[in-house]
Amino acid sequence: MSLVIKDAKIIGKDGRSDVLIEDGNIKSISEEEEGEKSIDASDKYLSPGFFNTHTHAAMSLFRGVADDREFWDAWPKVVWPLEERLEAEDVYWGTKLACLEMIKTGTVAFNDMYFFMESAVDAVEEMGMKAVLSHGLIDQNDPDKLEKEIESTKRFVEYAEKSELVKPALGPHAVYTVSKEGLEWCADFAEKEDLLVNIHLGETKKEKDDFKEGSHESFAEYLDEVGLLNERLIVAHCVWLEDEDHSLLAEKHVSVSHNPSSNMKLGVGKPMDYGAMKKKDVELTLGTDSAVSNNNLDMLEEAKIAALQQKMLGDATLLSAEECYEMLTKKGSKALGYGSGVIEEGKPADLILVDKDVRGVPEHDIISNLIYSMNGYSVTDVIVNGRLLMEERKVEGEKEILQKASERAKNLVSGVI
Repeated sequence: MSLVIKDAKIIGKDGRSDVLIEDGNIKSISEEEEGEKSIDASDKYLSPGFFNTHTHAAMSLFRGVADDREFWDAWPKVVWPLEERLEAEDVYWGTKLACLEMIKTGTVAFNDMYFFMESAVDAVEEMGMKAVLSHGLIDQNDPDKLEKEIESTKRFVEYAEKSELVKPALGPHAVYTVSKEGLEWCADFAEKEDLLVNIHLGETKKEKDDFKEGSHESFAEYLDEVGLLNERLIVAHCVWLEDEDHSLLAEKHVSVSHNPSSNMKLGVGKPMDYGAMKKKDVELTLGTDSAVSNNNLDMLEEAKIAALQQKMLGDATLLSAEECYEMLTKKGSKALGYGSGVIEEGKPADLILVDKDVRGVPEHDIISNLIYSMNGYSVTDVIVNGRLLMEERKVEGEKEILQKASERAKNLVSGVI
């Protein structure tokens, strides 16, 4: 079915236009288009959708369970024990809950690492979003566990490859939870199968200090040694890195997912050094991390927090609204390997409509309003692959998702917290 967005104000472009969508792509943009279904956008802005480059979707079931605690207290004592109780059905409904929240706040695609990821594939497909999904590989330097994790990863990749909306990826959790042999296997398998790789890196000072006790290398030098440092790699957090790390990340075209809300909430000790990375031309994007450490998946809120956190360092020009918007759209899309993130003929139709409400008036600078004044709930309509997933704030199946996710969450935490 063809879809036309009528009389749209495309963010970053002059005037108003009609946008015709067919077969999942933007077919044409002009003053007058016709389609089988039309959306009146005369009081709205049209934007590329947002790309969340780091989260753990099913952890939405744990929202609020470990608040106001340090990472090395909350995770070993609360989060990891809860994860031991997870079942495939939990991940299915937790992922659906996260997809619902992301759709309702303008995200069209996300990058995820977790467990029971075949269930996550099913959830994503049913919700209609795009996603890069990976099984979280953790071997704790145990060769027998590594073999099991490799088999789990291979099964997941084979399952996900059948999906039209999901891209399988590899998910070695971190350098402190995966052996060198495990990281080397991921590097070899990713190259052989041409897969993206997700990893946490330099999130806490303890992680850096522990790593330095056993190695004279920097984080990036170590990942380069095991063969992971290349354009397929997406590294999350990157707070406790050194100058040589920044240089190597830029040289190897690695994508960094900046997660300021999570970093601040968990008290990791300092902001990510955005200024140093920008000078080195590191490829920077934005992610929310999970609903445990955020506690929401609203990318516009994440962008505002990212910008304000950097300015606290004493430079009000650091991380502008325009830069944030690019990280949300064009740069996020590039990191995840999608051809969208811009509104042009022939590009995938991964789009959102934003209500021009009181927070968008006056219109001195639309992008500034979007980043600093609005939030994800200003988004009224979401289109992914040409399919309308949310129309006037309504998403199909919302009531059931909220009910089922609440039930699964209650059962999971019962007797633990």
